[in-house]
Amino acid sequence: MSILAFEVANTIVKASNLMQFLSKRSMRHLKEVVLPSEGVQRLVSTDMDELLRIVVADKREELKIFVGEVVRFGNHCRDPQWHNLDLYFEKHSRGLTFQKRLEEEADTVMQQLMTLVQYTAELYHELGMLDRYEQDYQHKRLEDAISVGPKGGGLAILRSELKNQKKQVRNLKKKSLWSRSLEEVMEKLVDIVHFLHLEIHNTFGTVDSDTPVNGSVSDHRRLGPAGLALHYANIVMQIDALVGKSSNMPPSIRDALYQNLPPSIKSALRSKIQSFHVKEELTDTEIKTEMEKTLQWLVPIATNTAKAHHGFGWVGEWAGTGKAAVQTDVIQIATFHHADKEKTEAFILEQILWLQHLASRSQHGTNGVGVRSTTKSPTSSSTHKPNQQPNDKATNAPSPILTEKDQEMLQNMSKKKRASRISKSQDFDSVKTGLRKHNRLSKSGSYSPTRGSKELAPVTRLSSGLPVIDFGIDKKKALDVIDRVDTVR
Repeated sequence: MSILAFEVANTIVKASNLMQFLSKRSMRHLKEVVLPSEGVQRLVSTDMDELLRIVVADKREELKIFVGEVVRFGNHCRDPQWHNLDLYFEKHSRGLTFQKRLEEEADTVMQQLMTLVQYTAELYHELGMLDRYEQDYQHKRLEDAISVGPKGGGLAILRSELKNQKKQVRNLKKKSLWSRSLEEVMEKLVDIVHFLHLEIHNTFGTVDSDTPVNGSVSDHRRLGPAGLALHYANIVMQIDALVGKSSNMPPSIRDALYQNLPPSIKSALRSKIQSFHVKEELTDTEIKTEMEKTLQWLVPIATNTAKAHHGFGWVGEWAGTGKAAVQTDVIQIATFHHADKEKTEAFILEQILWLQHLASRSQHGTNGVGVRSTTKSPTSSSTHKPNQQPNDKATNAPSPILTEKDQEMLQNMSKKKRASRISKSQDFDSVKTGLRKHNRLSKSGSYSPTRGSKELAPVTRLSSGLPVIDFGIDKKKALDVIDRVDTVR
């Protein structure tokens, strides 16, 4: 199989994850935990039948991708019996006349394949190490050739290490998919295709994924198809990080948040920021409590989206670490992929308004001071009519002047050119399905903040590299900054 082993390993991992998802335990978790969760219900749909149809459509699409890759590998075989398997699968998938033996042996077959995948993942890792050893060895040889005086024993040590690494690679090649014939693995992959067709039919046979529901998320623009899922996840994680640093919000982070905002949210912010009032002054803790009511379900959706993005790739995250992939709890329905764009933007806008109020209080020097308010709904408090007089002392306080730092920041922003209208991070939803080779991927686990505390800990977020405005200035000046930035663009 040689170099094709890594692509085959990645395909096997996809099939393994799909098999695990179809297990009874996983399906129970889906119906009892994932679909009824607040994030899915608020951003996607409250119709459980519609949600199940979305999940079924996603899984059938995953099966379609897996089958397509098996067909491609079959066409690489020397034996013509494995050629044009698409016609064979189409014929047999209609009848679903599979033997009971296939269902009983599917787990055993997959365990055998995943053992080979484990060795292949280790091989991928060790090949990277071998490449570094060879570079170090060649660099040392060149260094010794041009140097004058005693050479030392460095070259001999590197030669020994290189020799041992080559031996390690040879052993792993023998144990992994690298030395297996493609025809041998194809026989197992075809069996897995048959099993997955049967299992999906048995699990979701009564669910028609092609039947739309009026008024459902299918009638709205979704973040995934629009290529915005990861971008919005980035914004949510930035907000969550700033809430944890409300007493000392770094201007660079606040500036990056604003510059990351999509035009639709910026436009809404212009009108909302002037009419945003609270009935009574809230303490920092009370403001964070209000924000946490939304963040406690919004942040997990964002972190799931980041995980899904960072697990996508040619050989996947597993190969770079030398470990075979394990099934994660992240499925597409629990990310921003199917989220309604307008609903998501409304929640993000609400959080930004509260964040501006929190930062404004910090700028006025009222941290932790205030009367305990009975106002608990950010939605109701943010929809006060402009002609009503709010009881919030912080809102009615004199507007602070711009500091030298604020003025310097605005001047710098006016000189900078906008490098791009999207985040540097490429959205995983907009990436075409296929196998792409790239270097070792970053660990997705860093995007899993621990929640439960009202004082939120900073979250490791996706770096946008974009500047933003200071939310610590008052509303009128914030609007002025917004207009200046857009004029520059």
